[in-house]
Amino acid sequence: MRRMIISLFLLSGIIAFGVIGYHKVENMSIIDSLYMTIITISTVGFGEVKPLSVEGRIITMIIIGTWITIGAYTIGNLFRVLVEGELSKTFGRKKLEKQISKLKNHYIICGYGRIGKLICRELQNNDIDFVAIDNDPDAVEQMDKDRLLFIPKDATLEDVLMSAGLMQAKGIVTALRSDADNVFISLTARELRPDIYILARASDESSLLKLKRAGANRVDLPYAIGGKRMAQALVKPAVGDFLDFAVMEMDKNLGLGMEEVLIREHSNLVGKNLIQSNVRQDYGIIIVAIKKHTGEMTFNPVSTEVLYANDTLVILGKKEDLYRMKKKISS
Repeated sequence: MRRMIISLFLLSGIIAFGVIGYHKVENMSIIDSLYMTIITISTVGFGEVKPLSVEGRIITMIIIGTWITIGAYTIGNLFRVLVEGELSKTFGRKKLEKQISKLKNHYIICGYGRIGKLICRELQNNDIDFVAIDNDPDAVEQMDKDRLLFIPKDATLEDVLMSAGLMQAKGIVTALRSDADNVFISLTARELRPDIYILARASDESSLLKLKRAGANRVDLPYAIGGKRMAQALVKPAVGDFLDFAVMEMDKNLGLGMEEVLIREHSNLVGKNLIQSNVRQDYGIIIVAIKKHTGEMTFNPVSTEVLYANDTLVILGKKEDLYRMKKKISS
């Protein structure tokens, strides 16, 4: 851009030189002077407004000689911008595709609207790999600006999901504006990968059952959740303030976080109750809930609660303690 600006500046300078030169030396009007300058630069060979004096011919030779240099510089810069821009897009796209092909256990986010953008931002903050898919021009521009791994195509197409690494992905999120598109993507993903986790977004409650029938493991209604949250702020303001603090401020100001830890079959915690496990004492964390292997959720579990393989602990504590515990138990 700097070179193109210089080119335009030089071009304007030579035009101004020609107009002023013909006007002063040959006593031509401004329009005639501009006409003479343009036909001299363009070398179209039209006739002169009037026979030129020696001084006028010298001005013409200066314009022609200068324009040859400036014109070559301008055309070279323009060609470079066009070619480099196309090459940059091509190689940039190839680079993204190569990075996407190497991903494993990542998430595929279909749709980069308001909901999809928030999901991607949260995954980025937690250093979790993902690929975003959206073919809306504004969304494509934003994904490129946000430096995401993305595919600027229609997420409802099977080959697009495959190019996003569906067979190696850990889960897929359908966050498109159309519930019908979300249903279609859920059906396609479930057919291609029966074991993949599918989180679907629904705009209307009538789509809940359809999405679950299509294979979605979980369906959320963002607008319904937002409405309930606003109503709670009116009916139970203290509860609302606590939830705001827990979600927004806890991580930022206190260095606290929430995490989930899966108890694997070979873990030494299997068969022990919470007292015997010593997780509270060893790591200084709070066990908020236990999602049992049966799917049942136990909130604020008692100390005699027995842990089994494939139970998931929902824990609260300092980030370093959470990381230390998760690393120890996972290993």
